[in-house]
Amino acid sequence: MTPGNNGASTPEDDDPFGYLYADGQANGAQPPSGGYGYPNSVSRVRTVGERPYGQQAYGQPNVPPQQQGTYGRPNAHYAAPETFPGGAQTTQSPMPGHGSGGGGRGRGPNTKGLLIGAIAVVAAVVIGIGVAMLGGDDDKNAGDQPAPTPTAEQSAESTPSGESSADSEADLPAIDAKALQLGGGATTASDIEGAKADGGVYVTGFNAVGASATWTVNGIPESGKYTLFVGYGVPGKDANATLTINGTAQTRPLNMANFAKAPEGAYEKGWTETWGNVQLNKGTNTIKLSCETGNSCDANIDQLRLIAGWK
Repeated sequence: MTPGNNGASTPEDDDPFGYLYADGQANGAQPPSGGYGYPNSVSRVRTVGERPYGQQAYGQPNVPPQQQGTYGRPNAHYAAPETFPGGAQTTQSPMPGHGSGGGGRGRGPNTKGLLIGAIAVVAAVVIGIGVAMLGGDDDKNAGDQPAPTPTAEQSAESTPSGESSADSEADLPAIDAKALQLGGGATTASDIEGAKADGGVYVTGFNAVGASATWTVNGIPESGKYTLFVGYGVPGKDANATLTINGTAQTRPLNMANFAKAPEGAYEKGWTETWGNVQLNKGTNTIKLSCETGNSCDANIDQLRLIAGWK
């Protein structure tokens, strides 16, 4: 230590806690008279209730606060650190969740996106309900409406073919056996039951070559295609005959098969019907059934009739 220095002259005097030890006390170390631990330290002890830094102490009279400095001039009692030379520069930190930076706790929830999503869901539900209601109304209206009345064309198309044939038959001639012009030994009879002609009369004796039954038909409305139906009965076996239209014999024989599936010899159970396509002229035409060479003509004939068109 140099002369004039007020520091401790012995090492123990340098120890602020030397007074706590026996050797320190022997060397004259004394407890500090100022603040705790160090000599000459300034005590900051305040009376209980005392107001620090201009605050009002509990139980003390209300003392008016000191006037602040005029606007624009620094306060004598307080100055921000940045006002001193070399003081730290202050920065304004953004609130968490704001700004475009990545600091703090990040951005808050995207409430705008959530709102748009909620609106879209509500709109979809509303549209679905509207479509369902419109569809229900359409079904209800369709059920309340009466069924449309079919047109004449639709009625004609839906008519069964049998009814159409009946209408055609009603407009065209038909003939029974007793009205036919017979030749070649053919004659009429009525002893076999089941014939559909008037009185049960039918043509018999048709099974000889040259036998014939001719129909002179009048009232054909127009030239064209027609179908000739021939009612006949066979004794449980097939037969055929030659069909001649207006003097021209057809190349194919008229099929008079046992379509009724009658047992052999049972004429009464063999009544059935066959048909052939013919071409007729408007007005009067001659239709002839005959037993020619090569035909098997063991059959009885009861009726003939025409319908328009080919079957």
